[in-house]
Amino acid sequence: MGAGVEYETVREARDHLKDILDAADAGTPVTVVRDSRRVAAVDADRLVRFLIGVRPSGAKAIAENDGWSLFIPGVPVAGDGATLDDAVEEMIDALRDYAIDWVDHLRNAPNHADNWALVQIVSLASDEQLRDWLLA
Repeated sequence: MGAGVEYETVREARDHLKDILDAADAGTPVTVVRDSRRVAAVDADRLVRFLIGVRPSGAKAIAENDGWSLFIPGVPVAGDGATLDDAVEEMIDALRDYAIDWVDHLRNAPNHADNWALVQIVSLASDEQLRDWLLA
């Protein structure tokens, strides 16, 4: 075991849930072992800030005759609108729908499985954070 806290069983973790949440909130590494796999508990705000920092959106905005289109290469969603702001709003909605579908069934599809970080960002970030991430 390293510098953090590790619970060897789910039962032990359940008995220490408050301690797990306090450790995650403090930024202390905390893990729970379940069926020989470790699961980490982390502060969601820290995680999303980190992921946004290491995984730029790569979003492309294209001005068209009657508005704007926004897309992320390799991601099967896009946003369109009369203004860039409208396209960003539609893209945020499309990304949130994609994250729901990914959790529901796409995570096991070979061409979607590597979108874990994207789904974490979309699921944990606020609309404002997503807007900034898309337009960076």
